[in-house]
Amino acid sequence: MTLISRILGFVRDVLIARIFGAGVATDAFFVAFRIPNLLRRLFAEGAFSQAFVPILAEYKNNRSEAETRALIDHVTTLLGVTLFVVTLIGIVAAPLIIYISAPGFSGDIEKFSLTVTLLRITFPYILFISLVALAGGILNTYSQFSVPAFTPVLLNLSFIGCSLWVVPYVNPPVLALAWAVFLGGILQLLFQIPYLIRIKRMPRIRFKTKDTGAGRVLKLMLPAIFGVSIGQISLLINTIFASLLITGSVSWLYYADRLMEFPAGLLGVALGTVLLPSLSRHYASHSNEEYSRLLDWGLRLTVLLTLPAAVALALLATPLITTLFYYGAFTAEDVWMTRQALIAYSFGLLGLIMVKVLAPGFYARQNIKTPVKIAVLTLAATQVMNLIFIIPLQHAGLALAIGLGACLNAGLLYYKLRTNDIYQPLPGWLKFMVKILVAVIVMGTTLWLSSGNDSLWLQMNAIDRALRLTFTVCIGAIAYFMTLWLLGFRLKDFSQLGTS
Repeated sequence: MTLISRILGFVRDVLIARIFGAGVATDAFFVAFRIPNLLRRLFAEGAFSQAFVPILAEYKNNRSEAETRALIDHVTTLLGVTLFVVTLIGIVAAPLIIYISAPGFSGDIEKFSLTVTLLRITFPYILFISLVALAGGILNTYSQFSVPAFTPVLLNLSFIGCSLWVVPYVNPPVLALAWAVFLGGILQLLFQIPYLIRIKRMPRIRFKTKDTGAGRVLKLMLPAIFGVSIGQISLLINTIFASLLITGSVSWLYYADRLMEFPAGLLGVALGTVLLPSLSRHYASHSNEEYSRLLDWGLRLTVLLTLPAAVALALLATPLITTLFYYGAFTAEDVWMTRQALIAYSFGLLGLIMVKVLAPGFYARQNIKTPVKIAVLTLAATQVMNLIFIIPLQHAGLALAIGLGACLNAGLLYYKLRTNDIYQPLPGWLKFMVKILVAVIVMGTTLWLSSGNDSLWLQMNAIDRALRLTFTVCIGAIAYFMTLWLLGFRLKDFSQLGTS
């Protein structure tokens, strides 16, 4: 389901690039959408889910039917009322929010006004998606995993539908994207309701209850919100910096980020899903050796898949961008500018996914303070790098700062795991890394030779670009894994490292 959502997300971004390109309209939309997206991470998918699901599972297993329903009803009421108020405040205070989050837009009245309008349309998404996260937490607790996994697809379908059919009927056309966000939030919520009814867990609004479980959820949310907010604050600050640059900077960063997020999202989500519960189980059973071995396996898997992906993103930046986005309003200048950002982002891909492996090493031990402290330090360092890189590299400097910040975060997490004697590397890392580096060099050479000159990709038609990119990626993958095989690497030997 995650793969389907990612593919549809690419289709969405291709349509946005084709119809709107990278300019005033897209800059305004991406800034406007970033605000509710930031709050979504705080109130919904991040902090709330981490706090609510464990307590609901406890109630389901150890409490009565009435107590479980009371918990669901009380949490729903508190969340719904709180987010309704937040949404109203956000709509009213939209000009102030945009002035703070994108001060560079204030010098252009048209751009500023458009961004405010877009924010007011998209802000209710916070309310809808938070209730979606609540419903998803309930469904996951009752083993209805496929429904929450499929739900994000509806947002991408809403984007695709509005881009194709609503654009001609609104002025300015970019309003269609804002209404797509609004509609996508409603569709995701409505989709889950029948399944809640089926398991007899449809929440009800109840203001009076003696249940104390909701209070426990709130207590757990507070440190989780702090931890999640650090990363979101970093993104918000980057938006502030980008708004001060030339028109198009926000959009170029967005398109590059979307390309980087494909491998980061797929591998990061997969590793997070597997590692955290497994590490928690080993910690509970005092299996320190198995705990360390599982971390070692996760790190080796990350290096095995992420290092070639990072190199490929950098070497194939132009082929990827032209094949996916170089249509309609997306110009050759947009290609080159997005290329700069993508190459800069690629430096941090390994660190970004490493964090997904290393952080659970602390979370599984119920140690949230250490990753949060490291995240705060990383945030400060990233902003210093923003100031250093933004003048010579412009928007690409912001991407480079994020990438290097992720590497710093991963490095500090690794250092703490080692010094606290939580993780001890297994023998064979030097030999393993030599094989990987040799294979990456062979793969990189193959990609460089087969991709050809960047300017040629601007001259090809869409079909030729797609066919050549597919061929280049396939031959690069073959070169990488064939080299590893010739060096004695066997997948079955590696996979045994992750067995418990």
